[in-house]
Amino acid sequence: MKNFFGKNYKKCWKFAQESRWFIVFSLGLFFLTFLIGFAFPVFFRAEIFAFIEELMLKIEGKGVWELVVFIFLNNLQASFLAMVLGVLFGIFPIVICVVNGYLLGFVASEAVAVGGIFTMWRILPHGIFELPAVIFSIGIGVKIGTSIFNGKVKYNLREGLRFFVFVVFPLLIIAAIIEGILVGFM
Repeated sequence: MKNFFGKNYKKCWKFAQESRWFIVFSLGLFFLTFLIGFAFPVFFRAEIFAFIEELMLKIEGKGVWELVVFIFLNNLQASFLAMVLGVLFGIFPIVICVVNGYLLGFVASEAVAVGGIFTMWRILPHGIFELPAVIFSIGIGVKIGTSIFNGKVKYNLREGLRFFVFVVFPLLIIAAIIEGILVGFM
């Protein structure tokens, strides 16, 4: 069993090294759109507030562990789709990156405006795990999309799925537990 995990994590590390520039690109794009959302929270205000209201209705009345499961499944779906739908020339992961970056920047700006800068400390604990998982998924999705041009789609998809199972999945579980507990006790 130890050999099984060791072998898979070694392959994940190798794939992460091969994917590093796609991950760096995704991280840069995410932070750029986060900064735009934070500095200019004027675009799509009505749609974002409607989305947040809808989300709040979905989690209303849920217990801590129901929240954990809801958050985990939501993040799992978004991360998985960002990666596998990269086969469509990497367009979908880039759109997910831009939308999520702007959305988080917008929400952070609104939270700081209402509660001050220290409200950011409340999202930090789960963000440490969730954001890398999402950025990894986006970066790998972009890599899968660009591999259409070099014929390595099958390899990148296989290794991307391995990376998802052994790295992204555990990060999302940890993030959901932390976020569910934080939200559940607020």
